[in-house]
Amino acid sequence: MFFSFSRSRALPALALTAVLVSGCAAEGTTSAAPATPPPSTVAPTAPALAITDPWVKTTGEGMTAAFGTLVNNTGTEVTVVSGASPLSPKIELHEVVESGGKMIMRPKKGGFVIPARGTHELAPGGDHIMLMDVTGKVEPGAEIPFTLTLADGGTLEFTAIGKEFAGGKEDYQGDKDKG
Repeated sequence: MFFSFSRSRALPALALTAVLVSGCAAEGTTSAAPATPPPSTVAPTAPALAITDPWVKTTGEGMTAAFGTLVNNTGTEVTVVSGASPLSPKIELHEVVESGGKMIMRPKKGGFVIPARGTHELAPGGDHIMLMDVTGKVEPGAEIPFTLTLADGGTLEFTAIGKEFAGGKEDYQGDKDKG
């Protein structure tokens, strides 16, 4: 069976439907537009590890370092064990310690441990992400991508911004003074 639909018959049918639907509200009540659904009561989950204010010291060549504050959003400690960036073929997690009356930087044994629901600062003169043999200039405002690998195999990807900084003149001791 084939039904033919004509505008002249459709308009009265639509009008009747509208009257019937609006008549469904009880007398004395008002009918409002359907309410928007309430926002989800489930908060979005934060990543296990985040970084705030990441930046990289500007450089023309050689070495540079990345800094920021690592934030652990979990109830257990998180350990960063390595890092990577297209800016450098060799990245190490470093600490700065006193040795022979001088401040030196060296690879940090065990990586960076961030306590449960805590933070770990990466700062000039302290723990930092060291980039050696950088493959390009880092100008102020440059955006440098990084990936940190965690002990559990997870990763944290972020972009650090190039920033001029005159401090951080510690000696690099390399592998000979691993701690």
